[in-house]
Order: sequence, then structure tokens, then C-alpha cells
Amino acid sequence: MPAKPLGPGMQLLTTSSLETPLSTRSFIGRPNGPTFTGVYVHWDGYPSNQLPLLLAAFTYKFRRDLNAMTAHLVDDAPGWSFLGTDLLDDAPEAIRLELAPRGDDPSEPTGGPERQIVTTESTSGLAWGYVLRPAGIEVISLPYASQGPLVDWNVDPRAHFNNDPFIWSSLAETRGAPRITPAPPTPVAMPSTVPGSSPRAAARR
Repeated sequence: MPAKPLGPGMQLLTTSSLETPLSTRSFIGRPNGPTFTGVYVHWDGYPSNQLPLLLAAFTYKFRRDLNAMTAHLVDDAPGWSFLGTDLLDDAPEAIRLELAPRGDDPSEPTGGPERQIVTTESTSGLAWGYVLRPAGIEVISLPYASQGPLVDWNVDPRAHFNNDPFIWSSLAETRGAPRITPAPPTPVAMPSTVPGSSPRAAARR
């Protein structure tokens, strides 16, 4: 079943984030027909961390070349300890300062000779999945759902996303919602307009 797009009023932008446990495990994947294939990411798997990095990387580092982005993050990667600030390469300074206020902390691949592959049948122990689809990022709230809504590639990476798994899994069950397509972040000097949002955490989670 195809991923469902986000609809207006679906509270994914938030004024606060839930606390997340240590080692929030996730995967980054590519679609494979009705399923997906991806690689393991050990730290910081919650949406408020991963989505801004992935959205910014698509627009700036990979210049909207989804094949190049997927090759770097999935096909040619053994797995990741965490995704970091190298994904903000070529982003405007205002975006880099907001998404990485504490400076550079580049992505770290996992060690070991074998790739840490994740498939539709092997998501046990993971909290979140991010499938890089042509229309956007499918966010899967594991283990509550096997599919998720799409976050359009044009969403501003400076948005603050809700980390509540039940909100994302409930959106996966919503049918017929129109896609949310906000304008790209062209006035890059403007800060995030979400009121009362919390600063992004630096600690690995």
C-alpha cells in the first residue's frame, strides 16, 4: 500500500518534543516495490533530529538528486552510528546555524565488515524508519505501524517535528489526505516560526 501524504492540520509541527530514550534506533531506506530495503542507524532516530537533516541534505548537499542521496545514505553505506552535520554541506549559513548550533558533528558510519541491512521483515528493536521516496520521506513509527505518512521534500528543514510515535502511526491510517506542500525555504535568513519550540538536543539519543 503506498505511503499516505500529510494533510493540513495534522499536528506534526510541535511546540515541544517528548523525551526520547537513549539509543533511539532507526533505519534509512529506499523503496523496493511495496516494501523497502535500508541500513541501520543507531543514535538519534527520532523525527525532530532525522527529518531536518534529510530535508536539508536533499535540497543542498545533493541538489535534489534523490539517486545520489540514496546511494550515499543507503546503497553505499554499511550502516550509521548517527547522521550528522555533513548532511548540511552547501546549506545556507542561517540553516546550518539553526540545525547545528553547536558546530560540526559529521555522520559516523558503523564499524565492522558487514553491512547492517534492514528490510520490511527485520525491523524488530527499531523505533523509526525513514524511506526516501520520490515524493518525500515516508516516516514509519515502529513498531506501531508498517507504513507511514509522507513528508514532502519541500518542507522547510527548520521546522520542528513531533516525536510522538502515536501521532505518526495514526496518520498512517488516515486515507485520502491531501499532500502538504509548503514553499521551499527561500528566505533563508528567517528563523523557524514555530512558537515556543525547544532547542535541538546535542546528546546522542
